[in-house]
Amino acid sequence: MLIRLLRQYLRPYGAFVTGVLVLQLVQTLATLYLPSLNADIIDLGIARGDTGFIMRTGGWMLAISLLQVACAVAAVYFGARASMAFGRDLREGLFTRVQDFSAQEVGHFGAPSLITRTTNDIQQVQMVVLMSFTIMVMAPIMLVGGVVMALREDVALSRLLLVVVPVLGIAVGLIVSRMIPYFRAMQKRIDRINAVLREQITGIRVIRAFVRERREAERFGVANTALFETSIRVGMLMALMFPTVMLVMNASSVGVLWFGGQRVDAGAMQIGSLTAYLSYLVYILMAVMIATMMFVMVPRAVVASERIVEVLDSEPTVRPPAEPVRLPPGTALGVAQGTVELREAEFRYPGAEAAVLHGISLTARPGRTTAIIGSTGAGKTTLLGLVPRLFDVTAGAVLVDGVDVRALDPDDLWARIGLVPQRPFLFSGTVASNLRYGRADASDDELWHALEVAQARDFVEQMPEGLDAPIAQGGTNVSGGQRQRLAIARALVKRPSIYLFDDAFSALDYATDAALRAALAPETRDATVVVVAQRVSTIRGAEQIVVLEAGAVVGVGTHDELMATSQTYREIVLSQVSAQEAA
Repeated sequence: MLIRLLRQYLRPYGAFVTGVLVLQLVQTLATLYLPSLNADIIDLGIARGDTGFIMRTGGWMLAISLLQVACAVAAVYFGARASMAFGRDLREGLFTRVQDFSAQEVGHFGAPSLITRTTNDIQQVQMVVLMSFTIMVMAPIMLVGGVVMALREDVALSRLLLVVVPVLGIAVGLIVSRMIPYFRAMQKRIDRINAVLREQITGIRVIRAFVRERREAERFGVANTALFETSIRVGMLMALMFPTVMLVMNASSVGVLWFGGQRVDAGAMQIGSLTAYLSYLVYILMAVMIATMMFVMVPRAVVASERIVEVLDSEPTVRPPAEPVRLPPGTALGVAQGTVELREAEFRYPGAEAAVLHGISLTARPGRTTAIIGSTGAGKTTLLGLVPRLFDVTAGAVLVDGVDVRALDPDDLWARIGLVPQRPFLFSGTVASNLRYGRADASDDELWHALEVAQARDFVEQMPEGLDAPIAQGGTNVSGGQRQRLAIARALVKRPSIYLFDDAFSALDYATDAALRAALAPETRDATVVVVAQRVSTIRGAEQIVVLEAGAVVGVGTHDELMATSQTYREIVLSQVSAQEAA
């Protein structure tokens, strides 16, 4: 998976990658050439007392060192540019894929996991790419070059390499093989701690209201301890790795000095060559050590890349059509603009034994309000989500303006719909920026008008900055009722042909609810209005009321008709008002 990501996202930066490879090659060859020159200075200059040779060779060493430094700086620069661009493109690709997800895919992965994959996981892969460009590329060059240069200095002494390199490789391999499962577990622990922390921050008011701080602290402690214990195991293995490498390196140096000293004493080797050979041995083992560092990072990056690819390879269940249909404005296909129709619609979650919705047939027309009511879990919100394609039906069809929504261009479909969700969400910014989320070119007068209709003008005017008043992320600095009214105003600014209100009046008092519905009537006169509600008073005046029970339609009609014909509707009404008030 890691190789696949590198091939896909590094391809546009081939010139940078090539430049890094060339620069690292030149830098490593320069590094390997320096011990040989140093050996010549010792054997041919110092031993003979040739000062001129020492100065000339020293000058070459200085020039080669400057070349080495220049190549190293340039390689790091190009490597950093390529790796940062790689991370940027990968984040963008992951973000784009998540944006295409339906609610079903988002629910499958979970918001905390998607956040971790987009941030921490990509950072792990990006760091491996950066380290590869800066130090890993030169490791194999230095290893092979070091062996060649060591053989050039003394073949007999190089038999030590046949023992040292395999011992080091086997030791590192055993340690790394133990680390991979812990890295995989660590990413899951990070997902868990993000989920717990996100939940606790979001629900801090509830936690304090029920005095559950101690319990939540314990729950966070369990997740934190699990991550701590996994990290400790990884740290212990990492702590074992570097002493192992250093032990082999130092033992090898002792071996070279011991056997090399004997060869020098026997006249089979010169002191300069022994010095150079010792340097090459250090380079070889340093190359192995660099590879060891990468072995520590690569397994974690492999796990992270698997999690990233899992998201990238997840095909959204809600897909745009290959040849989308674009609807012209006004009446099309003999159906008034804004008409919503469900024909034997069914929705079933993957792997579920029973459908959430089944056999749903209804039509909502412009100029009329269609209300959907039912007990908790009846499928009201799911039904409403079928219209803007938050989910796709698993059987039957949903039509807008006479065309199946699965055949419509998604942008065209969403442009016709103004959705106020059950849990209204406001973005960090200002009141104006949130309202213009519905229509970017809306004037201030249009914003104030929408606020007035949504019964939000009063509290916005009381804010010192008015339309420029700051809104915190999620709208946490305003009350639940104010959030709902701002979300309704945002939908009104859009001026869509279809309004979908998913229990959008639940946080309003009865007086504000009544005033808002009265103000909405002239604004939505020519539009289709679909309202999901729990309160009977909210939907009592609707031209069409649809009663859901266990995912099926059990009644359709006006309030009076349903009171006479639908036992389910009558029970809902009588649970909220007395029989006399219902009459």
